[in-house]
Amino acid sequence: MIAEGRIAIDGAVLDTPATVLTSLAGVTVDGNPVQAAEPTRLFLYHKPQGLLVTERDPKGRPTIYEHLPDDLPRVVPVGRLDLATEGLLLLTTDGGFKRQLELPSTGVERAYRARAYGQVTQAQLEGLAEGVEIEGIRYGSIDANIERRTGANVWIEMILTEGKNREVRRVLEHLELQVSRLIRTRYGPFVLGELGPGEVGEVGEHDLAAFRRALGDVRHGRSRDDSPGATIAVEARSKPRAAATPRKPPPVDRAPRSAGPARQEPSARRFRTERSTRVGEALTTRPPRADDRRPPAEAAAQHPARPPRDGDAVAASRGTRGAARRSDAPAADRPGKSSRPAKPAGSTRIRADGSAVSDKRPRSTKPAPGKGPAGGRGRPSRTPQDKTPRGKTPRDRG
Repeated sequence: MIAEGRIAIDGAVLDTPATVLTSLAGVTVDGNPVQAAEPTRLFLYHKPQGLLVTERDPKGRPTIYEHLPDDLPRVVPVGRLDLATEGLLLLTTDGGFKRQLELPSTGVERAYRARAYGQVTQAQLEGLAEGVEIEGIRYGSIDANIERRTGANVWIEMILTEGKNREVRRVLEHLELQVSRLIRTRYGPFVLGELGPGEVGEVGEHDLAAFRRALGDVRHGRSRDDSPGATIAVEARSKPRAAATPRKPPPVDRAPRSAGPARQEPSARRFRTERSTRVGEALTTRPPRADDRRPPAEAAAQHPARPPRDGDAVAASRGTRGAARRSDAPAADRPGKSSRPAKPAGSTRIRADGSAVSDKRPRSTKPAPGKGPAGGRGRPSRTPQDKTPRGKTPRDRG
């Protein structure tokens, strides 16, 4: 831009980059004055799980920029949190301030709460204060304490000043612990506080100016107070932006339906029932015939009664006498099978030759041919004399 002559100071085109500027007053680019830098702003963001701290992801995974509020200015994150880690993430509008916060030389503390599965003692955690080397990587001093135990899990609070890639997880895995949840609760004096997942809060100008003065004192070797009592909490300034939902396809234009009662096809059972009802009504509500519309006298004259016959009186008299005899006679006097005299048991009769013969015939014990012992079909029953010993034939008897 300088070689092209686009930059000028107080109207004079700048021809060399070796120029010291004490302020931007009078500096122009293409004739337009350069605006002064806006004051640095700092935001606290509660990052949920499942979001990447990046502007875009080649794999299409969700990022924090897709969920930040729309009214937020362009910001850059201070440090990073991996996909499964949640908690406090600082966002600032000043790139130089971001770099200053990330340098280990400034000694800004980061506090984490980790839930891990496994057994560990407080003595093992206190050994991390001297630092530890894992797979050739040296990790600095870590202040770790057991917060509480819940069954087989343990909550551990850790405070460190470096913030290397996956430092907390690697150190706890070195102690044979499996981290199931990791939350960043504090970064320097700024704490997560009451911010809900996805909410954003802005640090006030006074608190930010005080913090930047403290960082300047550290750079010049002067002491500062980083005790937990000097923490800064903020309130949520706006609600998180909802994730974008896929748009529904526009409705397909269809021909308008005719305004009328909805037609419903009856089922087969209902159809048969209605058809049967209609047929029954047609049979019972048929129009009267010509004979039905005439007076009774004319109908009787057209169809005279049959003249009496000789057998009608006899049949009527028989029916009357039989009905009277059945209804009036006592049960004991009515003729029937029960009123006949019974033959005496064991009666005899005389033959022509003078011999007496009894009327009672002896009952035969021989079964009917082709019938079983119960009178049914099958083989006839066998007597004990007919039975043959097992393994012998009729010839072997006797």
